[in-house]
Amino acid sequence: MSRQLALNAFIYPAGHHEAAWRHPLSQPERIYDADYYQQIARTAEAAKFDAVFFADAPALAENVEFNAAGRLDPVVLLATIAAATSRIGLIATASTTYSEPYNLARSFAALDHVSGGRAGWNIVTTAAENASANFGFAEHPRADDRYARAAEFVDAATALWDSWDDDAVVLDKAAGRYVDTARIHTVDADGDHVRVAGPLNAPRPPQGHPVLVQAGASNAGRDFAGRYAEAIFTAHQTLHDAQRFYDDIRSRARAHGRDPRWVKVLPGISPFIADTEAKAKELEREFDELTVPAYGLSQLSRLVGEDLTGLRLDGPVPRELFADAGDVGNNLRSRKQVVAGIVEREQPTVRRLLHRLAGARGHRVVAGTPEQVADTIEEWFTSGAADGFNVMPPYYPGGLEVFAATVVPILQRRGLFRTEYSGTTLREHLGLPRPASRHAATSLAG
Repeated sequence: MSRQLALNAFIYPAGHHEAAWRHPLSQPERIYDADYYQQIARTAEAAKFDAVFFADAPALAENVEFNAAGRLDPVVLLATIAAATSRIGLIATASTTYSEPYNLARSFAALDHVSGGRAGWNIVTTAAENASANFGFAEHPRADDRYARAAEFVDAATALWDSWDDDAVVLDKAAGRYVDTARIHTVDADGDHVRVAGPLNAPRPPQGHPVLVQAGASNAGRDFAGRYAEAIFTAHQTLHDAQRFYDDIRSRARAHGRDPRWVKVLPGISPFIADTEAKAKELEREFDELTVPAYGLSQLSRLVGEDLTGLRLDGPVPRELFADAGDVGNNLRSRKQVVAGIVEREQPTVRRLLHRLAGARGHRVVAGTPEQVADTIEEWFTSGAADGFNVMPPYYPGGLEVFAATVVPILQRRGLFRTEYSGTTLREHLGLPRPASRHAATSLAG
């Protein structure tokens, strides 16, 4: 196979539908148990997925009354998954706004070491304003400041991972010499937002650097992705919008002097799967009928920046709420533009819009047979819209099990997806090169 489809299992505790925890197919009573996540990861690994992925935010989500709330630390969870698996990649979200480079670089280096080179870092600047008070901030930093800090942060983290040469550990027992200290380097980062001396107190990770992942869709987020990201998680409703985003990201990567082949674009897809399309749509309807309108309205209010709790559920969505959303190709304002596109194309009632967003928060929801889901994946993959997908089952663990048992074999028969792993690291799964250390030439010369 010439071009490899990538598949990640995006783990959202009870499932990606906001009412998943209420449906009999889900298991919300297990979402704080390690064996639950190990089971999900083993399902993904048996299906030869590239990775499992955890989203995260350093604050309790709002309106926890109506959803399965609470998040365990993703790096800790992935360490437990590493012990129960051998090949699946392990991607965790961590904030550049509410972390420090040394601690974060150390945690991800440890995850990469203990997993044998399977770690990935989903870089976020954290949009949740209520996080600031948890870290002693007087106010949440502006987006421009968050991205400026993020750039310095990633530069410092990668410098820390490079602070030990690959061959720094010499293990010369006869001479009593464990490391060659000439092959360990300080970092001495001294920016406007980040200061760290280094070196890291652990050897260079097996992958060189954990895979760098990013999910911001604003103009600043796109440019940041073009500069740093090796995989990009994104949300699109239409093939055309996904193609425009794909082309834009590749152009930005080129502008930063990078080879766009090493930037993988992975939209989200949330599939309701049954043996007939009618049954799949009925399953989707069951989930939608379990939604709590107060929860959906509060989510929508936060998105548009004004109180919408007084809207009539069966009335039309006021289109003026999205008048400033901009064009998807030129000025994407993250998820708000995706929702604006739904309103423009479908002109839904408020209730219908809430149902559309309940499925996967603006990611593409597909209800159909395994063949129909596979058709969508193949069309986007072969039409310049995606290098793979974040699979976002509406409910866990069964939604992933159905996808693995029914859709993956179709993709394999079509020659789109692996039948066996060819490597052991996440970089190898994704077809990404291992980065050379910035000190390699100096060390060789010395």
